[in-house]
Amino acid sequence: MTIARDPFNAFLDFPEVSVPHAETGPIAGKSLAVKDIFDVAGLKTGCGNPDRLAEAQAANRSAPAVDNLLRAGAHFIGKTQTDELAFSLLGQNAHFPFPVNPVAPNRVTGGSSSGSAAAVAGGLADIATGSDTGGSIRAPASFCGLIGLRTTHGRISLAGTMPLAPSFDTFGWFARDIDTYAQVAGTLLGGKVPPTIRKARLLRLAALDKLVVGPAEAAEYEKMTAIVAAVLGEPEPAPPLGHDIDHLYWCFRRLQAYEAWAVHGEWLSLKDRHLGPGVRERFDFGATVGCETAAAETQRRSAFRDELGALLGEDTFILMPTVPGAAPLKDAGFDDLQAYRERALRLLCLSGLSGFPQLTLPLGLLDGAPFGISLLGPADSDLALLAIARTVLTGQEGY
Repeated sequence: MTIARDPFNAFLDFPEVSVPHAETGPIAGKSLAVKDIFDVAGLKTGCGNPDRLAEAQAANRSAPAVDNLLRAGAHFIGKTQTDELAFSLLGQNAHFPFPVNPVAPNRVTGGSSSGSAAAVAGGLADIATGSDTGGSIRAPASFCGLIGLRTTHGRISLAGTMPLAPSFDTFGWFARDIDTYAQVAGTLLGGKVPPTIRKARLLRLAALDKLVVGPAEAAEYEKMTAIVAAVLGEPEPAPPLGHDIDHLYWCFRRLQAYEAWAVHGEWLSLKDRHLGPGVRERFDFGATVGCETAAAETQRRSAFRDELGALLGEDTFILMPTVPGAAPLKDAGFDDLQAYRERALRLLCLSGLSGFPQLTLPLGLLDGAPFGISLLGPADSDLALLAIARTVLTGQEGY
């Protein structure tokens, strides 16, 4: 699919195909870009790797989530870049020109939903699909000044989608405004928002607040906190978690890598797939995680999920930085980028390990670059999070 003008390297140059869509519906007239891990009828799914693309057959049908958007009236305009096999967080695929962050061109877009974030932030698409395994909706949304929801795990079907780590993988999307975001949510999530959003209880965890990278970031985070507090009330300090953040980070890393190797290891082992830097090392790490380690980390994960679920109950939300600060500079060295990634994952892993939803809102700026704040809620509070977002962003009640 060729986009007439793509100054952000967001789209892939795939063949033109006819992808039917409804003429009426809740998102009729909205343009839709699709991350290249989701099947679109008539197109190959390349998953950010040239070998995968070369070996793929054109899909017979679109992924159900994509098809639902088409049936709701969205108009498909093209497939977007993804980090290689969706196993990265910064939006730099070694096989393609890096997507450009439209609102902070000297900084990375974030990944693995890099092209989708660039397409929406740059005004090339109204809606773009993405996925979130370790942060691939939340991080690019924060970096590019967008709304981004990591949905409750399992809430939206991932049939017709390349898996990375199935117990972590979730469907997500980007939009620039809350009305469009909510229209997509209505199509994919259904249901009604509970009427007691203003009674929501806010908590903040000191261990998470400390993960911002410096004084300027901390000051901007406090400004964002005040914006949310003006709507929902001042957040209360939460008691320390019974699980150390570093231990949770390694729990996530080990289980994600273990699952990723289980999914892709056989294919990767057939021959050299010329994986890019960082991606290769993460898969190699996954090959070393044994069953006993995975079983022990699964027990840790289950205990953490129970602890967090008890803390949140039905109407409590954790207010937290989405990532440690603005997007890293795109010319930062490899080691600096990896250090940022590891710090970011300490924030992002809580939602992944628990399966609970997390929403990032574009409320902050650092040196002109976006910086998001997040709300992490109980299981299936996706629509409640969006109701909160509407009130925070527009002052309007409800969803």
